[in-house]
Amino acid sequence: MGVLSEFVSVVVSDGSRDAGLAMLLLSRPPTNAMTRQVYREIVAAADELGRRDDVAAVIVFGGHEIFSAGDDPGELGTLTPQEAEAADRVRRAAVDAVAAIPKPTVAAITGYALGAGLTLALAADWRVAGDNVKFGATEILAGLVPGGGGMARLARAAGASKAKELVFSGRFFDAEEALALGLVDEMVAPDDVYDAAAAWARRFLDGPAHALAAAKAGIDSVFDAVFDPEPGDD
Repeated sequence: MGVLSEFVSVVVSDGSRDAGLAMLLLSRPPTNAMTRQVYREIVAAADELGRRDDVAAVIVFGGHEIFSAGDDPGELGTLTPQEAEAADRVRRAAVDAVAAIPKPTVAAITGYALGAGLTLALAADWRVAGDNVKFGATEILAGLVPGGGGMARLARAAGASKAKELVFSGRFFDAEEALALGLVDEMVAPDDVYDAAAAWARRFLDGPAHALAAAKAGIDSVFDAVFDPEPGDD
């Protein structure tokens, strides 16, 4: 286990069965609320995972209790306008860094995935959620809009009209609705989330790394050409 920083760790399996399986682990109890520091640590972790030759697939995990409740409201309330702009840039950098990991990635979602937590989950290639998870694009409740590419990723997965309804209302929705919308790809019992994510990732541990990276980049480029960057995300 390689601890990068205070809240984000890179964990690489050393077992023969899971050789090449790694985890980007968020650990900021009690809710894995995101701060500028957490975002910077996510960037560093994603960059490390992308470079390491002993990593073939990645699980993005917030622990068995909660994936992430989104941005830390305590920090948001203290930011000057200039700091808020910088925070949005580092949020986008973190989400983009996870999306750009040149290996298959799966988000293992437990508890809640709200606001920026939902955006981070959408940056993974595949998403597994417990059947009790609550989701929400909740930024509007604080007078904000999803940053970090959140609106584009929602629209990409759910379609424009449904993305607007979710963003306009900021409402919570359950895992069954998330599955129907295409925001998650698999729904399992809460205790099985990590194991289901690992089972998905294991399929690619012995795959051709360069071809997988090229395939991922090629598919992502199609969507990047359709969904323009959001205002303020440049």
